[in-house]
Amino acid sequence: MRPTLENRRARHDYEILETYEAGIVLKGTEVKSLRQGKVDFTGSFARFENGELFLENLYIAPYEKGSYTNVDPRRRRKLLLHKHELRRLLGKVEQKGLTLVPLKIYFNERGYAKVLLGLARGKKAYEKKADDKKMAVRRALEEL
Repeated sequence: MRPTLENRRARHDYEILETYEAGIVLKGTEVKSLRQGKVDFTGSFARFENGELFLENLYIAPYEKGSYTNVDPRRRRKLLLHKHELRRLLGKVEQKGLTLVPLKIYFNERGYAKVLLGLARGKKAYEKKADDKKMAVRRALEEL
């Protein structure tokens, strides 16, 4: 069984335009914490620096049995994409108002941790309220 960790808040706060699958560079105890599902996406985002993409502010809880091998829970983690994907994303992120947010972290069939990144535009408060109303109506219809 492979755990899938979702950032449910991202779809509420952002309009997702495109998605990209990226590998993530992790240390050993971080992988064990991910498999236990101990992740907090609050405030996390991806940022370009010197042509490389890094995931910032993602909290992966320290592994209980890790002792001195544990690393900083909020450290920057490098994301792995093909060079042509990085160039395309850099051009889109430089547009006004677009950002990269992690939508999901999961393990693929080979056991590697992957991050589903969303190219997103922030929603206004009235857009969020309208979406909430639509969801409430949809749930009411499903109950009938």
